Amino acid sequence: MYEEITEQARQAVMEILELSGLQEGDIFVVGCSSSTVTGKSYGSASSMEIAQAIFDGIYPELKKRGIYLAAQCCEHLNRAIITEKAAADKQCRERVNAVPQPKAGGSFATITYNTLESPVALEHIKADAGLDVGGVLIGMHLKEVAVPMKLSIDKIGEANITCARTRPKFIGGERAHYDEALK
Repeated sequence: MYEEITEQARQAVMEILELSGLQEGDIFVVGCSSSTVTGKSYGSASSMEIAQAIFDGIYPELKKRGIYLAAQCCEHLNRAIITEKAAADKQCRERVNAVPQPKAGGSFATITYNTLESPVALEHIKADAGLDVGGVLIGMHLKEVAVPMKLSIDKIGEANITCARTRPKFIGGERAHYDEALK
């Protein structure tokens, strides 16, 4: 079961990377309810094993491309973000003091905190793309113009997934010309 979940997570992140055009230094946010992956209600069956399986499918693909992972914590930490200090510094984000735990922050955020080289907690970040596993609402951590993405898969385990990339705002009205590469 864990191998299948890892492969589903890897497939989802690979498709997002291909479709979004993320580059080295960009930020990728993941919100993950390990409970919903097993078909349970939010927060009712937090699983470090499920979270690790998803992490194992996502993080290596991001790391080898130099893309920062930002893990959204659960509501008990007010949807705080766990990421590398370098990503926080890049966006000049103020750190907060919180260390996620499986039942207070969530299993995925806990795995992320325990794995990153220099993890920090933040209240806010503006990510370039993201993956929402189980409907935990990552939108608050994406840049302002989020573009939904359709993948070849729509679930990881039993959890629905929603994906988005971001793009710059179009400004200037009808006479403006736009860089087609940024659409």
